[in-house]
Amino acid sequence: MSQNVAKLENLIGYKFQNLPLLERAVTHRSWAYEHFPTETDEEKIREQQNESLEFVGDSVLGLAIAEQLYVRNPKLSEGDLTLMKHHLVSTGTLAKIAQNLSLGDYIRVGRGEEKTGGRRKQALLADTLEAVIAAVFFDGGYIAARALVSRIFADELRRATPKGSIDYKTLLQETLQADKLTAPTYTVINTEGPPHDRTFYVQAVWETGRVSGEGSSIKSAEMMAANLALKKLEKEKSAKRKAIN
Repeated sequence: MSQNVAKLENLIGYKFQNLPLLERAVTHRSWAYEHFPTETDEEKIREQQNESLEFVGDSVLGLAIAEQLYVRNPKLSEGDLTLMKHHLVSTGTLAKIAQNLSLGDYIRVGRGEEKTGGRRKQALLADTLEAVIAAVFFDGGYIAARALVSRIFADELRRATPKGSIDYKTLLQETLQADKLTAPTYTVINTEGPPHDRTFYVQAVWETGRVSGEGSSIKSAEMMAANLALKKLEKEKSAKRKAIN
């Protein structure tokens, strides 16, 4: 593993003082449980895999991205900066960057996870990248972690715009999760028009409500429905605040 880890150091552009930190960062829980099958101490098992590092990496990444966005876009509103940050720290963006780094080639996964294509799973790639960022943070401090984030996110940061970062479906899911509600479901309820000029109607349903959106594709109809749902939720929250006051 040490030879592979040395290659990974070159890919991310950071030399570790404590190399086992990086080894742990690329170790999935499936590998840890498989290689320590007789270990009864759950705490010792956790010490062999990267979930706790993911937790820290998420916060370090969020701070580094927020700082970069603020410095690069001092005139943008908080709302626009938030949209851009949501996009940059999303699972999709993290997985894309991890793939560009060939990070999947260095992840230690169990045989079962390997068979199901674990190295290519977006969530696993995104989580591992966060763990690597945390490992750099613990090894070299925030300045080193920030430099890593700036380097590997350079292209995404350069391309980021408020308009290009709007993902209403993700925002709706995160809004509902913040209120302890389950994620919404999307259902195509109708289609109209000929194949070359079709309109799709999609209904978004969550625990406390439902709305419908339309678009020239299922994805655009889902986005419209999610946007309408966010507006509905905000209106309901505003009404509650007024009632309390």
